[in-house]
Amino acid sequence: MLFNQNSTFVIACIALFAVVFAGCATIFKGSTEPVNFGSTPAGAEVYLNGIQMGTTPFKLQLKSNQTYFIEFRKDGYINRTVVLNSSLSPGYLILDILFGLIPVAVDAATGAWMSFDQNFVGVPLRPVTSEE
Repeated sequence: MLFNQNSTFVIACIALFAVVFAGCATIFKGSTEPVNFGSTPAGAEVYLNGIQMGTTPFKLQLKSNQTYFIEFRKDGYINRTVVLNSSLSPGYLILDILFGLIPVAVDAATGAWMSFDQNFVGVPLRPVTSEE
């Protein structure tokens, strides 16, 4: 027998401890989320808060408790800037409140209960004309 009654009890206590003393969002979602980036046409350089991160199309794991200013740049096209916002996920907040103050504090500290408003950020790029 792999587990006896004592080891089953210990495992159950550890699982209960993890649920009670960690936030629901921290356990189930984590503090980052995948975000896909794209542009039409493809091949635009993407800058997050002024730092070049890649060329479309690509995917990044981003901290979900932050706001990102995203700029798309491609030679011969007008630069485009968009904002990626996050907001509080009400489901995680309700679950945290039901389990007590510690899960609320954990998810608030880690930002895990925040989620992005979208998981794909893409823009159509307009060619530069002689008037611009």
